[in-house]
Amino acid sequence: MASVLAAVGILGAQPVLAADDAAALGRNLTPLGGESAANADGSIPAWQAGALNSGWAPGKPRADFFKFKDDKPLFTIDASNADKYANKLSEGQLALLRNFKNYRIAVYPSRRHCSAPDFVQQNTKANVGAAKIGSDGWSLAEATVPGIPFPFPKSGIEVLWNAKMKYAGVGLTMPALWIMLSPRASGGDWIEAKSSQTYFYPWGKKGSNKLADLPQVEYYTYFDYASPTALAGQALIATAYLNKGSDTFYYFPGQRRVRRMPSYSYDAPQVGFENQYTVDEPRVFNGTPDRFDWKLVGKKEMYVGYNAFGMYDPNVDRRKVITPDGVESAATRYELHRVWVIEATVKEGVRHVAPKRRFYVDEDSWALMGAEDYDAQGKLWKVRESFVIPVAETGSCDNPAFVQYDLNSGRVLHDQGSVGAGKDLKWSVEPDDAKLQENFYTPDNLRAISQR
Repeated sequence: MASVLAAVGILGAQPVLAADDAAALGRNLTPLGGESAANADGSIPAWQAGALNSGWAPGKPRADFFKFKDDKPLFTIDASNADKYANKLSEGQLALLRNFKNYRIAVYPSRRHCSAPDFVQQNTKANVGAAKIGSDGWSLAEATVPGIPFPFPKSGIEVLWNAKMKYAGVGLTMPALWIMLSPRASGGDWIEAKSSQTYFYPWGKKGSNKLADLPQVEYYTYFDYASPTALAGQALIATAYLNKGSDTFYYFPGQRRVRRMPSYSYDAPQVGFENQYTVDEPRVFNGTPDRFDWKLVGKKEMYVGYNAFGMYDPNVDRRKVITPDGVESAATRYELHRVWVIEATVKEGVRHVAPKRRFYVDEDSWALMGAEDYDAQGKLWKVRESFVIPVAETGSCDNPAFVQYDLNSGRVLHDQGSVGAGKDLKWSVEPDDAKLQENFYTPDNLRAISQR
């Protein structure tokens, strides 16, 4: 593994300061803990807040308000020249370039701008020396929220919690989305499931709160399927906790009943996707981290999906963006950024279909940008990539849309984005919707609102 890390340019941990200094946030560092300065050759620029022009409103194309929308690609990486750029790519990206003919990396000028509102910045400063991981070694025990718990991370689990707790408002509503799974190599049809989904982050309300005074919840979520026929009418509510395993309740229309699903977590296959999509794969990593030991490997300069508004365009033909041979490069945008690299190794005595995983986390937004899963034989198996955009509603960046590639089956999966869905995503900063209230997420309410 060490030789692989060296080959793809992963560096050792690089502390910016000799000691944790909250005053450095917004000075030597970005307000959320990234290195403010450019890299040595300037290919990663200095950080500067503000990427959106004013005037955006719901219904208007988000990309039209990006200050750098007229940027052109600097170059494109494909299988023929991948070796030239290998030290700025992950092992997974190199494998995708070899195995998926539509997969290309169109590299644009890097635009570093991700930040958060003032109250999030102040809470992040308050967390320096105060936020704590629980005595179990994995739960988030103390933090001031909304804010980054560990802007000076010293462990892999701290980096992961930074990613999980990055500010995205109080909720995200996906009024229409398509989960797309490409056909088997032997032939057949796409699996395309149309649904809607909402995430509610109870700790994301404006202001400053101690995590201990709030429900010990990372998020609540609800989704329901509209198609295909085999899934239509099925619905789910789930609660992901900060300090224990999740609770899931599922409505099955054929039975007209709600069932508690205690095993619908971790590496359990999601209903309807031919064992290609586990419960802990959405948004690069989802759910409880307690089955793994988390290691902080270091930092890396890497081409990642950034300012990629094409992956959130609700008005395109989704089949022309998500193809069996990979994502069409015209819909993506990659930039060179610094990322934290963390590794997850399954704990002794615990099982998981992917006993080794590696994750890449953007230093500016703390977004989970990519992941690699290895099978029980240590062979690279699955690769995930997400796509960051600045969000006008929240004043921060988010990355719900992601694509997963299975190197064994050759299948491509897309979820959590609005590409080709006909409706845009909606981020909320006030809990002004019934789905942004705790009492929505009960089995009785799931039964009451389910229609079939």
